[in-house]
Amino acid sequence: MKTLYVSDLDGTLLNSSQTTSEYTNNVINTLAEKGVLFSYATARSYSTARRAASGISAQIPLVVYNGTFVIDNLTGERLVSNFFQSDIKNVIQELIDGSVNPIIYSIIDDKEKFSYIEDKCNAGQRLFIDSRKGDSRDNAVENEINLLKGNIFYISCIYDEKHLLSFYDKYKNQFNCLYQKDIYDDMQWLEIMPLKATKANGIQTLKELLSCDRIVAFGDGLNDMDMFKIADECYAVSNAVDELKAIATGIIDSNNNDGVAKWLVENAEAFV
Repeated sequence: MKTLYVSDLDGTLLNSSQTTSEYTNNVINTLAEKGVLFSYATARSYSTARRAASGISAQIPLVVYNGTFVIDNLTGERLVSNFFQSDIKNVIQELIDGSVNPIIYSIIDDKEKFSYIEDKCNAGQRLFIDSRKGDSRDNAVENEINLLKGNIFYISCIYDEKHLLSFYDKYKNQFNCLYQKDIYDDMQWLEIMPLKATKANGIQTLKELLSCDRIVAFGDGLNDMDMFKIADECYAVSNAVDELKAIATGIIDSNNNDGVAKWLVENAEAFV
């Protein structure tokens, strides 16, 4: 029986320092050499995910931007892409009119960019931008016209809970929307993606590409709910939100105690 193991990154495979431990790296790399199929599904981009999990050499495709793209881990090629239709520009205008200055992710001239109006950034956005100094995707713009350039695939908003909740309620049935606090700085986020851009859909694509029979998933947050629902087994780390724990097959050790790696050591080789 061929099993696909898929883990979330932040709060699950990554520790509080936003990296993978040497123990986790050794476990996953050793299992991969024996034929275990391990990947991750993350809200991060391909570039930031690869940096955070640089110690892991497993090379099957990755699910990034919460399922917006499935990426070939060897070439960086986008195997699956989900983009918004042109009417997303009306949504972006509504956000701006509502005093929300969104960060817009798009493909511009075949290059991935995140764009924002520089002089409208709030403290939360500034923290995000400053944490990505030197990132080739960084694209500060002066006006709304330039904000809307390219093929748009992802929208991030960092603002107060009241404002963002109203937009979440408005758009949650039209798009894949995530309304949650960042686990590192407790800032409130609203992320908006095309409706088909989900971790579950990305993982199902991986399952088909790799001809797997079953899925085992690991996670900690609300954005892992959909992949838990399509997994044959799903395990929440002990630091996970209660909503995820409630639907999990079981609870494992925390992200800071190598919970995923410990579970894999005890269980994964049985399905090689």
